[in-house]
Amino acid sequence: MRARLYSNPDPREIDDWFEAAEGGGATLVGVAVIVADRGNGSLAGFVEIGSRNYAEGCETTPVAYLEGWYVDPDVRRTGLGASLLKAAETWALEHGYSEIASDAELGNEISLQAHLALGFEEVERQICFKKRLR
Repeated sequence: MRARLYSNPDPREIDDWFEAAEGGGATLVGVAVIVADRGNGSLAGFVEIGSRNYAEGCETTPVAYLEGWYVDPDVRRTGLGASLLKAAETWALEHGYSEIASDAELGNEISLQAHLALGFEEVERQICFKKRLR
């Protein structure tokens, strides 16, 4: 499912994510992956929730952060995404966070609409750059 969420997923990224959480990485402290089971052993969606020291528009630090949120197209608009988000919010509250943040790629209207429908407010748009030096 991560491959469906991310256009070019790096298999090492999820390992790095968990290692950062276990080691108390500078930007990520504690993580959870919550999945939705279709009832037949296959999955229909997931959220990856953790924390970051900073998130745009947030007033507290650290802040709970939705690192990934995906629902299969055939079960979108059924409440499954909302249920996954609710579970992530519960995790965040149980770990003492008072805000939750997230992001979406520019142009991902489905994600934008899902976030807005479930109570998120848009705080910033950005384009990120990189330049390889070697």
